[in-house]
Amino acid sequence: MTTYKGINGFAVQSVASDPSPLDEGQIWYNNATYAFKLASVTTAGTFASGGNMNTGRESLGGTGTQTAALAFAGGTVPTYNTETESYNGSSWTSLNPVNTGRGIFGSAGTQGASFMFGGQLPPTNQSQATENWNGTSWSNGNNYPVFGYHRATGTQTAAITIIGQTSPDGNPGSPQVFPAGANTYNGTSYTSSASYNTGRRFGGMAGIQTAALLFGGQAPGSSPDISAATESWNGTSWTTLSNLNQNRTGLAGAGLQTAALAFGGNNDGPTQYSNTELWNGTSWTANPTGLATARSFLAGAGTQTAGIAFGGNVSPKAQTEEWTGQAIQVRTITTS
Repeated sequence: MTTYKGINGFAVQSVASDPSPLDEGQIWYNNATYAFKLASVTTAGTFASGGNMNTGRESLGGTGTQTAALAFAGGTVPTYNTETESYNGSSWTSLNPVNTGRGIFGSAGTQGASFMFGGQLPPTNQSQATENWNGTSWSNGNNYPVFGYHRATGTQTAAITIIGQTSPDGNPGSPQVFPAGANTYNGTSYTSSASYNTGRRFGGMAGIQTAALLFGGQAPGSSPDISAATESWNGTSWTTLSNLNQNRTGLAGAGLQTAALAFGGNNDGPTQYSNTELWNGTSWTANPTGLATARSFLAGAGTQTAGIAFGGNVSPKAQTEEWTGQAIQVRTITTS
């Protein structure tokens, strides 16, 4: 006979009060009310319209939270902007610009302390440059180890960064490689870390320096070329986990290694995705609804329950969407 422990690897816990936070499908016994309880989803997560950015753009940087976000640089090839804007949960305010306009770069941090590195310079050359934001202005920092299109997650003083697409001299006409390298950043310098498993560009990331998640992207030379692969980082090594439900590149992410959000992206062609998926530390679940406007090369920030998406390569490029996560309620399991 199959048991709950046999399926899940652990027995139902007996507790004096209902646990918090809850995961969908979690079961426990409340010994104060003498009842078995189940956590179930009552509503799906949804995106709702927020205030438009002052400057619409794609391939931009985005950091912070739903009520305190930062948008910077980006644009459309071959023109990249230098604008910086902050979001307060309802509207965007223009701030001091970045020093060098660029797109398709890595970034991480908060509204008051972020950094950006690498990316594409107008019209096409790749960058190694790093800039740090102190809440008021941008200052130039130490160069990233290689040119190219990269990604990052974490804070300004404790981030994990990955090498996406690079070339030896930053010239897009030179051979492009996808080395799967990674580096940590401490706010001043970069230190080499263990390589991840599948080299790719334009993936999504979530988490912190010692507990991160990488998903999707484009892995030229592999089959399929557009990836659904997910990898987790524990501060020492990378582990391949369950795939996204939708292969895609140019997507955005938010949240933590154990509670992440993936949204948007494309198929490296005209097909734009609105798909939104939730990660529970083990697998991805497709949300019934996604972005109001399907798009890629957008920015994402916030958490799995309160995220934000802004910008992107489909008009209106200034569009902001605010995410409210699934609601979970406690149900009593009757045995009669």
